[in-house]
Amino acid sequence: MADIASKKRKRASKTPELLRGFRDVIQEEAPYWQHVQASATDLLLDYSYSEIQLPILEATSLFKRTIGEHTDIVSKEMFTFEDQGGDSITLRPELTAGMVRAYIEHGMFNRPQPVKMYSIGPAFRYERPQAGRYRQFNQLSVELFGDAQPVADAEVIFISYLLCKQLGLDVTIHINSLGSSESREDYVQLLKEYIKPKRSLLCEDCKKRITKNPLRLLDCKEEACRALFIQAPLLVDNLDDESKKHFVAVLEHLDESEVPYELDPYIVRGLDYYNRTAFEIVASVTNDAVEGEEATVTNLIVGGGGRYDGLVEILGGRNTPAIGMAFGLERLVSAFKKTKSGISSEKKPQVFLAQLGEEAAKHAFTLFETLRSNNIRVRANFGKTGLKPQLELADKLGVVYTVILGQKELLDQTVIIRDMENGIQEVVDLTKIVDEIKKRLKKGR
Repeated sequence: MADIASKKRKRASKTPELLRGFRDVIQEEAPYWQHVQASATDLLLDYSYSEIQLPILEATSLFKRTIGEHTDIVSKEMFTFEDQGGDSITLRPELTAGMVRAYIEHGMFNRPQPVKMYSIGPAFRYERPQAGRYRQFNQLSVELFGDAQPVADAEVIFISYLLCKQLGLDVTIHINSLGSSESREDYVQLLKEYIKPKRSLLCEDCKKRITKNPLRLLDCKEEACRALFIQAPLLVDNLDDESKKHFVAVLEHLDESEVPYELDPYIVRGLDYYNRTAFEIVASVTNDAVEGEEATVTNLIVGGGGRYDGLVEILGGRNTPAIGMAFGLERLVSAFKKTKSGISSEKKPQVFLAQLGEEAAKHAFTLFETLRSNNIRVRANFGKTGLKPQLELADKLGVVYTVILGQKELLDQTVIIRDMENGIQEVVDLTKIVDEIKKRLKKGR
């Protein structure tokens, strides 16, 4: 009796819940993700970008050297632990650093340049969970190595814009130039002088940034801090001559390509490795109307990127110019869903296979595979044997025809084709099933 009571207690124990800041992508949501990722990969392949798959765990030093020790990501947000061998390991907070490591480690500087790569996968940051922001999130990272010309910057931005346009999004590129490291250092001194008499009015984070990462002052989201920087000197007004020429050329490419953009002097990005071009992709998203109110439009940053010409060298590689960008897929999918564009019905199932009785069920796999291998999009539920529940499922799936295989049909080497719109059924020879289905699908009934 004690054993039975113990088993009951175990069964009644609470199911472990999803961790805070994490989420499941369930069946109804998955098609939107598949559509966005398929659209992205098709476009990138057309522009000669190849996929690279990277580990989610990297040495902690990789991110400290690339992202910057004083950034919020490294100082506050990384999931870092010591492994059994005593090494410091981190769940990647972004994908670019790993792609740079792979570029060096696999000797890709010996390949014809530029090297164009993309990667899709999860990243992790210990942030306060909120709408559109999670502790595990997915990125599409696009990188171009080995080309210092402004046209490379424009290409990455143009492809980013094209993907959004293809998904039906209304986007604008917000763009800035961070200049060279030398002109940036000169600008930082101007910024410090400007803010010195106003220091007491800054938020606590910005007070720390003055010494650790002054450029991030411009990126503060606190309204009081933002108001202080309205009259601050602008980085774009203090660029070196080469950076000015580069930036103007990038903008000219965007003009010619009819990419909508806005100059935004407050874009500095949250990572230390950027130089020259920096940009964000801002989507105008229409939110559903609440009862009694009109629909609202909000701006959502779905991605961003920039140039990082010194990063390969920082990690021990050759001096290699590079430009990249990343989409936050949670945000991109969310924005796509709100366009109400819908998912292409191209891969919608066409045929349902229903089997009646044990003997028919034994032959169902073979018939299913015959249909599937002949490029007929077929579905089945091999655990059901009653006709009514199978027809209900076929109707729910929206198939055009149901192929019925019963005991009698098995003996006669025939099947029944049922038109799901009008209920008309016809017996056909089993050996002709593929031709019959294809002929009917082609005719559209």
